[in-house]
Amino acid sequence: MKRRELGIAVVGAGRIGTLRARLAAKHPCVKFLAVSDLDPQRAQALAEQAGADFHSGNNFEVIERPEVDAVFVSTPEGEHSAPVRRALELGKPVLCEKPIALTLKDADDMLETLRATGGKLRIGYSRRFKECFLRAKEQMIHARLGRVVGGLARVYNSRAQTFAILKRDPHATPVLDVLTYYVDLMCWFLDGNRPVEVVARGQHGIFKEAGYSAHDATWAIVTFADGAVVNFGISYALPAKFPTQGQSDRVELLGTEGTMLIDDDHKDHLLYTEKGIPHPYVPGHSLELAFLGSNTAGDWAVGDFWGPMGNETRSWLDHLVTGAPTAHTTPEQARINLETTIAIERAVATGKAVRLPLET
Repeated sequence: MKRRELGIAVVGAGRIGTLRARLAAKHPCVKFLAVSDLDPQRAQALAEQAGADFHSGNNFEVIERPEVDAVFVSTPEGEHSAPVRRALELGKPVLCEKPIALTLKDADDMLETLRATGGKLRIGYSRRFKECFLRAKEQMIHARLGRVVGGLARVYNSRAQTFAILKRDPHATPVLDVLTYYVDLMCWFLDGNRPVEVVARGQHGIFKEAGYSAHDATWAIVTFADGAVVNFGISYALPAKFPTQGQSDRVELLGTEGTMLIDDDHKDHLLYTEKGIPHPYVPGHSLELAFLGSNTAGDWAVGDFWGPMGNETRSWLDHLVTGAPTAHTTPEQARINLETTIAIERAVATGKAVRLPLET
């Protein structure tokens, strides 16, 4: 395998950008690290924390640095398009956070630039890099379930985290921002079998009263091209002190020759402490009882970061260095994920079945 040194730019100094930068700084092949944020003070703070070689309040400035070979785009969801397209225009591979965008137009603009430049773009659906789902994919590669005829994917979280997400971007609803992970997983497991119809219902309440359009609970039945039906569900409105620190989920696959049940609720590792457990996503919020391991990205432990986003980041950097194959989501699949979640919200709003692909 070929091996080379890397110069990395991390665009966006929020929670995920901070994690990407710190992980990149620890990779043995990263010899140059630049970070940016539209808030120059945040960029400087991250540079100091990660030991970056350069920082800026101008995203294009770090992307255009000659030392930079590849780019992480970790801006808010609705701001992915411009930095992704600029990096592709310069021939620099990009790992962009999920979802690829919040509108199909932005997604299509990125795909158009990708086709024009012949570049490399992947989307950071880190659930693919959680061990239980990697094991599940391996079983699907060996076709041990036969033909999948149905399934379920549901995820819960507390309203404390949802309000933090919506405050950052009111358009990043639980369906567009989180259920998209499970659309991606199911499409990955059912490789090449894309969604064709959505029926969905949602319930307004807590978030609507706070001035947001997000639903408290959304449930959808998605039919795939070969007739398989999958039930997707999400409620990110559980009480603020509910013990999850990120995602509590369950995935089921029903096949003609087998069944696979994945319990990822994290009730197997409980911690109770009267000292309080800081919430990994919501500043100033703590829990007395926590499901350890439920933090979506993973956890810092004994000086390093472990879990889905650590695995995903290292795998991407390894791929850039060695050229080894990667399981990262393609932008074409990411667009299907976005289209499906938009269809779910449209089906909720209209009360009618929505066919895919959508008319744009």
